[in-house]
Amino acid sequence: MTTRPRLFVTLEGYAVEGGYDQPGGPMTCYSPTVSLGRHAGPGVADDLWHHYERVLDFVPGLGFDGIRLTIEWARVEARPGEVDQRALERYGEVIAYARSLDLQITLALVDAVWPSWLGQEAWLLPWVVPHVLGHAQLIVASFANEITGVVAFTRPRELVTNGYLHGTAPPWRRGARRDAAFAHAQIEGLLAALEADPVVGPRLVKSCAAMTPDVAPDDLVTARHSLDVDELYVRSLLRGSGPTAVARGLLVRHGDEWRVDAPQDFLRALR
Repeated sequence: MTTRPRLFVTLEGYAVEGGYDQPGGPMTCYSPTVSLGRHAGPGVADDLWHHYERVLDFVPGLGFDGIRLTIEWARVEARPGEVDQRALERYGEVIAYARSLDLQITLALVDAVWPSWLGQEAWLLPWVVPHVLGHAQLIVASFANEITGVVAFTRPRELVTNGYLHGTAPPWRRGARRDAAFAHAQIEGLLAALEADPVVGPRLVKSCAAMTPDVAPDDLVTARHSLDVDELYVRSLLRGSGPTAVARGLLVRHGDEWRVDAPQDFLRALR
């Protein structure tokens, strides 16, 4: 018998927190092309880094069991080996606030970006492997008592296809099939190593699926009752800004205020 998956909404740090890839802020794999003016970075985005609590207040009323929160590696470790304890504390504050709302929390470790110091070709470089494992161990050990689970790579296939085959994301290559295969194999190897890790492995979400707010409400209801996964994600609570922004979010900002912006039939399907 299929168990109904936990329904989470995502908060995808790079696109919503603000401050990335600009002077004085954390630098990611997008920083070279943002600096060259090939596309706009997220800028101040929605400044969720300072105001996460304001949007988290909406989540219980929307009908979600919890959130999937991206812990942005570039913010936590802007330089190799230098962990920003204040950044960890701030993420801890966000997690504690979500828990105070009776929300469950899954953490995402690598979503669409990674620190600039890992290099554009991070998923081809063997020396990156211990850094990924160390980052995962740090985050899980820091928040193990507060979280529901961990997703190591939210979209591992997209990291490879967009970066090495379609040329729409770092490292901006097209048709590099051999390197795409190598990057895919390295990410698969990392996932296997994380599953075997005594700190990280027990926390990994075993199966999950994602949908967008544009999905038909009937499809959302069907997914909630038929998908054999542990967690079902709606991407995202906020649209965000910059190259990784999603097409639509469930909340929109008007001046200093937030409000729900989703069709009523979709909201009913959430509940």
